[in-house]
Amino acid sequence: MGVDQGYRFGVLPRGPKNLITDVQGVRVGHVTLADGDVQTGVTAMIPGPGSSFREKFPAAVHVINGFGKSCGLMQVAELGTLETPILLTNTFSVPECSAALLSWMLGGHEEIGRTTGTVNPVVMECNDGRLNDIRRRSITQEHALEALQGASSDFEEGSIGAGRGMRCYGYKGGIGSSSRQMQIGGVTYTVGSLLLTNFGSKPDLLISGKAVGESHAIEPDQGSCIIILATNAPLDARQLGRCARRAQNGLARTGSITGGGSGEIVLMFSTVNRVPHQSDKPLLTCNCLHEEYLDVFFRAVVECVEESVISSLLHATTVTGMGGNKIGALSP
Repeated sequence: MGVDQGYRFGVLPRGPKNLITDVQGVRVGHVTLADGDVQTGVTAMIPGPGSSFREKFPAAVHVINGFGKSCGLMQVAELGTLETPILLTNTFSVPECSAALLSWMLGGHEEIGRTTGTVNPVVMECNDGRLNDIRRRSITQEHALEALQGASSDFEEGSIGAGRGMRCYGYKGGIGSSSRQMQIGGVTYTVGSLLLTNFGSKPDLLISGKAVGESHAIEPDQGSCIIILATNAPLDARQLGRCARRAQNGLARTGSITGGGSGEIVLMFSTVNRVPHQSDKPLLTCNCLHEEYLDVFFRAVVECVEESVISSLLHATTVTGMGGNKIGALSP
């Protein structure tokens, strides 16, 4: 998986699958709708085993450019924890996916809204309205639940799931993923990324530093890019935020200028040092990586994001959708 066509993206070794699921416990599932004017889908990410509500994941959010309609990010940014799976979809399907995620969580947690507080579903989006008749609002709660139920450590990239109707640098975009590994103190740590790519102008596209986009008049850089990052390293929410802010460097390596109408949002979580929803102890203790070792994680984020963008392009297939609109793949 990932890019394997002789391109070089940085210096760190990739994980075994070169997917975000190289971070142990992370699972991804897709549901794709591909029927004429309907070209859309849902991608689900389960961050780890057990209950994400009862044992929350340290997390951080970074908004590169806030032209977006996501759900649940404000609480993640405020509290520094993620307490549900993550759903990706098209802009107008955020409400249905949020309702599905709420049902998913209520079904496994009788205490939510009864003996404890409510829950914060996290749903992020890009606009696939060029290929998909977005006004039909074709995604149902059942589609979102199916994506959650089908999540596994192996998943496809490209024109799949939420990426079905997306366009990146003028070519067919979609889902891309990558991973990097590093050793610190004799322990192997992994950073993985999953991107939903729907941004960029064709003349700007760079692959391994080389311009490959067609050279013609500059197009508006409109769309969005959702970036999810995961690690098994013991990073707290502040450190995860520092890493998340480096994601923009990875986008820039592919040619992105982050246009005013393009929504770029980053969410990063750690699968360790999970935070109990309730505790009879007033003090929580956890080990945290020393700040001096963060540079290699910054590098891993940049390399993963860069490769994930290109992976989304190289795995995508040509799609014809609404009104006969056609977006061609970068790779024939």
